[in-house]
Amino acid sequence: MRGMALEEQRGVGFYEGEFLVKTLKDESDLQQAYRLRHRVFAERLQWVARNSEELEYDTYDTFATSVGLFDGGGELRGVFRMVNSSFPFMLESEFRACLLPTCEVRKSPDAAEITRLAVDPTLTDKGLSNRLMQVLFKSVYQWSMHNDVRYLYMVVEKRFLRVLRGMGFTCEAISPAVSLPPAQAVSIAAVLDWQQFHQTCPQKQPSFYRWMNAIDGSWSFERSRFVARDLKERDNEMQPYKLGVRDHTMSVGADPVLVAA
Repeated sequence: MRGMALEEQRGVGFYEGEFLVKTLKDESDLQQAYRLRHRVFAERLQWVARNSEELEYDTYDTFATSVGLFDGGGELRGVFRMVNSSFPFMLESEFRACLLPTCEVRKSPDAAEITRLAVDPTLTDKGLSNRLMQVLFKSVYQWSMHNDVRYLYMVVEKRFLRVLRGMGFTCEAISPAVSLPPAQAVSIAAVLDWQQFHQTCPQKQPSFYRWMNAIDGSWSFERSRFVARDLKERDNEMQPYKLGVRDHTMSVGADPVLVAA
């Protein structure tokens, strides 16, 4: 089943400064991803049960594609997974409660779902954590472009939509706010439309847009205007957030961690 998913989905691979982004195919890389996910989702957030293997994976991993972010020493520092429309979305089952009865999830070739996005929770440097967050979102964008994906589904904590929109990502809610167990975070289903991003970001944040599209080293790291705000303003904006439900979370503060679906 995994082989079928990998054949249908085009991988990504590029350097962002000292960091390497690549689709995870080797079993050793996948084991690193499951171990990082266990540290975040089982040990830190306790949204899934711990296990003796200290690996977090589920049935979606049999057909999902995972992408990893490695530092210069080869240590995995961030990960996310993508499911294309040929396979079930978590939004259709685990997170179905988020959707209105009349809301249908788009299951055409130009749609996908992002889940299990996480940054290494052992990192305590907030500046580095923010940078990794943006490199991960650039990786999500590049994967979407490589696979002709326009619509990207996700479930996020309600206030996280403001963060994504502030960074220039055109995310729109497709459900009411719902408290989901076990965290009981007020969460909402959303869809990101990359076509709208292409229409608005070049005008509002042209340097950030050029950086998002450059994977050949021709454009150095460019922070989104939202994250590049005055430090005090940024802290006031983001400090209260425990962003997310079981999959999409971002905590920013003295103990930064970024996770999603």
